[in-house]
Amino acid sequence: MQRAPALFALAFLGLWEALVRAMGVPEYLIPGPLRIVQAFFEAPWLLLTSLASTLIVTAVALAVSVVLGVALALAMQASPWARAAIQPWAVALQVTPIVSIAPLIIVWVGDAFTALVVCATIVAFFPVLSNTAAGLAAAPQDLQDLFWLNKATRWQTLRLLRLPVALPYFLAGLRISGGLALVGAVVAEFVAGSGGFASGLAYRILESGYRLQIPRMFAALVLLSAAGIAINAALGSFASWLLRRTGQA
Repeated sequence: MQRAPALFALAFLGLWEALVRAMGVPEYLIPGPLRIVQAFFEAPWLLLTSLASTLIVTAVALAVSVVLGVALALAMQASPWARAAIQPWAVALQVTPIVSIAPLIIVWVGDAFTALVVCATIVAFFPVLSNTAAGLAAAPQDLQDLFWLNKATRWQTLRLLRLPVALPYFLAGLRISGGLALVGAVVAEFVAGSGGFASGLAYRILESGYRLQIPRMFAALVLLSAAGIAINAALGSFASWLLRRTGQA
């Protein structure tokens, strides 16, 4: 069963290559897998440096999302007034398509890198916020009563009860936000690339499309997909390790 994904992928790629060759599909429409690999090795440094640029934006946006999401979740837990003030704006940012406000953010911020991080953070922070807030509120009532009967302070209740209960929720949100940070970075790079900012793999995709270098475009897309899978797997492994260390696995 563990080999099933790899076998399916090999079968799919083999069928793809066979169909492209048998039907004589031109590479400017759909290149075969071998041509995509060849396109990558024609300019590996260009694609890998662009991938590194995208991943840097993703990593910074994810870190900011964690700090912002956890801080707002703690504020919402501490005060009903803070919850009433924060939650509607967080939801409004979450449901607003980033592609519609990214041009404004790029103009307002000015610095291209900072603007990309802001756009990716807007996309990524909500799962951390909502999951952490749900975890902080999920402490069993009987344990809360026990802490109250023993005259525990709010800080002690938070540190010894609410934060441990919230940890699995936070890690689930973190794993979601990792993928969303990459998506937000790519969308922002598309907008920035259209405006003349040459940065990241999204710009290489735009550039390849304008030049009809479709194999290189597919190579960039494959790198983005591989990056997303790697981020998800890494955050999943980190969550499993941390839960084992804390005895919650």
